[in-house]
Amino acid sequence: MHRVKVRVVEDALDANATLAKANRADFDRHGVTVVNLMGAPGAGKTALLEQVIAEGIDGVRIGILEGDVEGSLDADRLARLHVPVTQINTAAGFGGECHLDANMVRSALAAVPLDELDLLVIENVGNLVCPAEFRVGEDARVMVTAITEGEDKPLKYPLMFRACDLVVVNKVDLAPHLDVDLDLLLDRIDKVHPDVETVVVSGRTGQGVDAVRHWLRELHAAKAVVEA
Repeated sequence: MHRVKVRVVEDALDANATLAKANRADFDRHGVTVVNLMGAPGAGKTALLEQVIAEGIDGVRIGILEGDVEGSLDADRLARLHVPVTQINTAAGFGGECHLDANMVRSALAAVPLDELDLLVIENVGNLVCPAEFRVGEDARVMVTAITEGEDKPLKYPLMFRACDLVVVNKVDLAPHLDVDLDLLLDRIDKVHPDVETVVVSGRTGQGVDAVRHWLRELHAAKAVVEA
C-alpha cells in the first residue's frame, strides 16, 4: 500500500513536470520571462507587486496571473494599475487547492496576452508548503516573507526558502514595533539556502523595491540575451 501511494505521487509530479515544460515552451516562444511569486498569506506579495508596477520597469511590459482559492480581491487591486491581470481560482474546478500547478496555469494561458508582455508574474496561492513542490513553467521563483512572521520560518519551512532564487523580506517598516531580530532572520535564511540573494523591503513605503525592480529587469535581460 505504501508503495502504491508513492507511485501515485511520482506519477502526479511527472505529469506536472510535463505540463510545466509545455508552459515554458509557450512562454519562451513569446519571449516572456516568468516569475513564480510565492509566500504565506499576508506576507505582502500583492503590496510588493503594486509598488513594482506603480513605478514600472523601464522597457518591460508586465502582466499578472493571480492565483487564489476564491475571489478576486488581489487581482482587482492590481488591475487598477492598468496592467493585464488574469485570475485563477483553484476552487473553480481544481478542488480548492492551496497552490497553483502547471495544469492550472495552462488552463488560464488562453486568457493571458503573452504577445503583449515581457514579464509575467504568477502570484501563487498564499502557502508556505505546497507551492514550492510544483513547477509551473517559470524562469525563476521569488519568495516574499514578512518580518511579522518571525525568525523561525526558514527553519520550519525550509523547502520554500530553498526553492527560491530571490527572497524578499517584507514589512521592514514595522521592525521598530516588533520583537523580531532581522539579522537572525537573514542568518537563518542563509543557513537553509546559502548565498541566496535577499532583499529587504517595505511594500507599504516602497523602501528597497528598486532592488526588486533591478533584479527583475536583469532576469528578463539575461533571458533575452540567451534567446537572441
